[in-house]
Amino acid sequence: MTPEELAAKLPPGFVLGVSTSAYQIEGASDLRGPAGWDRFAADPGVILDGTDALVAADHYHRMPQDVGLMKELGVDAYRFSISWPRVQPGGQGPANPTGLDFYDRLLDELLAAGIRPMATLYHWDTPLEIDELGGWAKRDTAYRFADYVRICGEAFGDRVADWVTINEPATLALEGYTLDVHSPGTALWVAGARAAHHLLLGHGLAVRALREVPVTGRIGISNAHTPVFAATSHWRDRFAARNFDILSNRVFGDPVLLGKRAPGLVGLGVRLAALPHWGDRKIIAEPIDFYGVQYYFPSRVAAGPPHVKVGTHDGHSKAMLDLPLRLEPWPEYEVTGFGWPDSPDLLPVLLGQLADRYGGRLPPLIFTEGGASYPDRPQPDGSVDDDQRIDYLESHISAVVDQVPGVEVEGYFVWSLLDNFEWAAGYTQKFGLIAVDPETQERRPKSSFDWYRRVLAARER
Repeated sequence: MTPEELAAKLPPGFVLGVSTSAYQIEGASDLRGPAGWDRFAADPGVILDGTDALVAADHYHRMPQDVGLMKELGVDAYRFSISWPRVQPGGQGPANPTGLDFYDRLLDELLAAGIRPMATLYHWDTPLEIDELGGWAKRDTAYRFADYVRICGEAFGDRVADWVTINEPATLALEGYTLDVHSPGTALWVAGARAAHHLLLGHGLAVRALREVPVTGRIGISNAHTPVFAATSHWRDRFAARNFDILSNRVFGDPVLLGKRAPGLVGLGVRLAALPHWGDRKIIAEPIDFYGVQYYFPSRVAAGPPHVKVGTHDGHSKAMLDLPLRLEPWPEYEVTGFGWPDSPDLLPVLLGQLADRYGGRLPPLIFTEGGASYPDRPQPDGSVDDDQRIDYLESHISAVVDQVPGVEVEGYFVWSLLDNFEWAAGYTQKFGLIAVDPETQERRPKSSFDWYRRVLAARER
């Protein structure tokens, strides 16, 4: 399919954008407060290549150049995140004027370039001081977060078109608090259960805070969703798959969209089923204007402990060896650099599941992230021909715009604009449309950048 043919499939008004997150690209760590991820990354062995994000892609100092590249690309919108420790070092007290000034300048640059701003208020960079007090496992963090959100709403509420409260609470609760793959690096089910609830509570409090300001933009949340399948028809595998589906999808979707807890978990998830303070569900279920979906892969689940070399899709830890289930490979699909199955045909399956589960309570959807990592070996002239990424994005965007009954999809944001610090994988996984030289910070658009530019330019307005 040519870029022009894909463009012809896009419905009128369909938004195409790019996504990043503050911690993964900004750098300038000396101009913000410390984040929990700073401490986590400093521990030997937790980051695959031993790197950190103290400089990252140096977006803080190169922001005008990066906005210029987005303007050249022709995107409709840019989803970025606001760094909590940059705006409110320590997670409490007054705002940091230097931090506010950076996002003021970013928003002004975006609007001058004709790019719609979508701001994510929390993309995992918890202030270190809050992590040291227990992080999201403590209820007070949800209220601290709401205070910070109010600061952002008052400062930027006249210019941000779309607000995302929290990015992928499922990933943080499971991989950060339960499985010790991400910061803060705990391996406690009870901490994961509490973090899951407090993240949802923080979302609801954030929605209320933004509306009280009030801001002019729309408000939503972004959740990672994965269609789950049992590895075999055996009842143990089906049982394990049901629990994994609830943990990955429904623990976070049901309270926000239905105002009730997910179906009861048995065995693996029994502690997550007993979440505290369910009187908070009215706050958690505050009406939202859109629901962000992030689809990267399906999950094939089998009963039994993981093999030593099989972890989650993001990494490995000793805590995973105690799980009563494991993720099995998908030999029928090609895989990305992360080993994730390239499976656009299962994207409509996911959309159908969301429609079936949430019906009329499902607001318009936005794919707030979607993309793939590949080795991306530069040519002698520095160019990067990333045909695999082009094929991936073409097939996934095409699948998104195909009609699924009961689902309205408003747009798709490519992850990511720039090669960046990819959490526990460090800089080993490259998702960007633009290559970033780790030594010089030179930006070089890849072939996928040119392909995406052609898609954007060929659309009917």
